[in-house]
Amino acid sequence: EYRWKGPFYFIQGADPQFGLMKAWAVGDTNNGDDEWGEEIKLAEQAVQAINKLNPKPKFFVLCGDLIHGMPGTQWRKDQEKDLKNVLKNTDPDIPLVFVSGNHDIGNTPTRETIDNYCKNWGDDYFSFWVGGVFFLVLNSQLYFDSSKCPELKQAQDVWLNEQLAVAGKQKCKHIIVFQHIPLFLRKPDEDHDYFNLEKSVRQEIMEKFHKAGIKAVFSGHYHRNAGGSYRGLEMVVSSAIGCQLGEDTHGLRVVVVTDEKIVHRYYSLNELSSQGIEKELLDMLAKQN
Repeated sequence: EYRWKGPFYFIQGADPQFGLMKAWAVGDTNNGDDEWGEEIKLAEQAVQAINKLNPKPKFFVLCGDLIHGMPGTQWRKDQEKDLKNVLKNTDPDIPLVFVSGNHDIGNTPTRETIDNYCKNWGDDYFSFWVGGVFFLVLNSQLYFDSSKCPELKQAQDVWLNEQLAVAGKQKCKHIIVFQHIPLFLRKPDEDHDYFNLEKSVRQEIMEKFHKAGIKAVFSGHYHRNAGGSYRGLEMVVSSAIGCQLGEDTHGLRVVVVTDEKIVHRYYSLNELSSQGIEKELLDMLAKQN
């Protein structure tokens, strides 16, 4: 779909993270994830809310931490199975897009953990087109710590440069990136911590994205809403479908892509279920170019 056909929208969710709510509540994030009934309900609510939307979103992207159990941990397989069972009920006309998070492939991923993720959920990085807009899904864990698989980080870098060259030639309307870990939470020059990328790595990526004309990066990981901008590149950090670590509610982000801009709003699951998308955004979708 290289050609622009008019405005459309998609849904971004992040961190369903089956198992974290119990682990967080008991204060044992390594072994406390033996129950995830609450997350199942929230994920079901998310799927039901999305299925009811009219018009339908072009796709539903989940920005990482699909489950809480790290590679090799006890409940991981069951968590994956239960999440897949919930997601199977997504309207078949709404494609699912998966992004790998640190819990999906490990804080320090290896070739093996990434291979396992790919067998279960699909490629850890890839690109796709929707109506003249170019989307890139990245494995941000390779930017966070690639010490055990440097060759895989190098491969993603080479691939990304090729993809950006293609996008430049195709004259796409917008380029949008999905990754789990935000480049930054509020300011491009903020200090590095668990929830963002290391400063020198971040700077290099931001510059590359800016030069390529990327409009927005959507991520999760923070379990709170946040964001900022760097030279016209918007960093959008969405709170979780699952466990909240701040004041936000369990929710999803509606992202409307128009000829000129990318407009987005975070809805609580209850809001989206009961009211759907507000008129202002629907009006933007109705404007055919």
